[in-house]
Amino acid sequence: MELSGKNLFFLLLLLSSNLLTLFISTTLYSSSCSLKSQLQTSTSPTTTAAATAEEEDGDDDSETKTLDLPSEFIAFTSPQKLPLGFNRNFDSDQIFPSVGSSCTLFEDDLRRYMSYKVNGSCPDDELVGQKLLLKGCEPLPRRRCRPAAPQDAVEPRPLPDSLWSTPSDSSVVWTAYTCKDYSCLINRGRNQKGFDDCKDCFDLNGREKHRWTGHAASNLDFTIDEVLAAKPPGSIRIGLDIGGGVATFAVRMRDRNITIITTSMNLNGPFNNFIAARGLVPLYVSISQRLPLFDNTLDIVHSMHVMSNWIPTELLHFMMFDIYRVLRPGGLFWLDHFFCVGEELEKVYAPLIESVGFKKVRWEVGRKLDRGPELNEMYLSALLEKPLKNSW
Repeated sequence: MELSGKNLFFLLLLLSSNLLTLFISTTLYSSSCSLKSQLQTSTSPTTTAAATAEEEDGDDDSETKTLDLPSEFIAFTSPQKLPLGFNRNFDSDQIFPSVGSSCTLFEDDLRRYMSYKVNGSCPDDELVGQKLLLKGCEPLPRRRCRPAAPQDAVEPRPLPDSLWSTPSDSSVVWTAYTCKDYSCLINRGRNQKGFDDCKDCFDLNGREKHRWTGHAASNLDFTIDEVLAAKPPGSIRIGLDIGGGVATFAVRMRDRNITIITTSMNLNGPFNNFIAARGLVPLYVSISQRLPLFDNTLDIVHSMHVMSNWIPTELLHFMMFDIYRVLRPGGLFWLDHFFCVGEELEKVYAPLIESVGFKKVRWEVGRKLDRGPELNEMYLSALLEKPLKNSW
């Protein structure tokens, strides 16, 4: 009888603990269609990141701060239930839209970017979006509005004429740029003082006309045909140009039946519009983003100038490994005119590049004198190969 009493006691204890657990779980984690309820839980990575940032700043009012985000941003970043329930591909019954959690660190810009009339016209805010993207809010959140478009748009020139023709001024919304037409952009290398990214790139009859062709001006200037000769004919077919300006590299490769996608930013010029008008594919991503390409797929990756010592060293290391990742075994990485201060090349950048695991095909070093010899700047042009065997 005493043993039966103990069993009854333990049974009552077990039941009461289970009921308490059920009460807590249904109260704190109940399912809801309310965006506010979803935001207040810890399921959203954006919310978590924002709350963490607030805690690090010593602000206990993180929930209020998070709820002050634009309603469209909350709608986009909240977890969404899959209509057909659990999906084995997702290993979940919900999906979290992809957006950089660092977006929440720049609330003023984010509020400007994500405040608009749903189903209406987007604000003319290209600079705001690009500023967010460059700060690390990448990928930018999607929006439910129509972006500004040229008022008098015309059909583009047909291929192959478009490859070496200046597009119509009516193909661009010019409000974000200092120049308001292509004539200004073409002449700014001669007329404009001060720095602008790829200042003379839009002049297709200038330096662009001769890039990567003919005889190399120095041992740093590899020609495309020299690079392609490093691999069996026809084995270089697809690739990527990182920070490719107006995509003249892609044009040269297209002439050789090689498809190149070009990443470019619109830094005081409509680079992406210009690339598309030439009949090529622009990819609007910053250097911070993981390349949106699968492992072991590309035959060649090229980058000129953009990958240099202005990039934080650790970020550059991540970039190098990401390039290694997307190259197929035997693929080529053409590092074109990387520049840095002389002593840093030997002490920092050469060891950094060598640590990735590339095989050196060519490695040429020379002086960079355009800003004066007293700066002791150096150029590195390198042709690197991902090993065909044991590339992991």
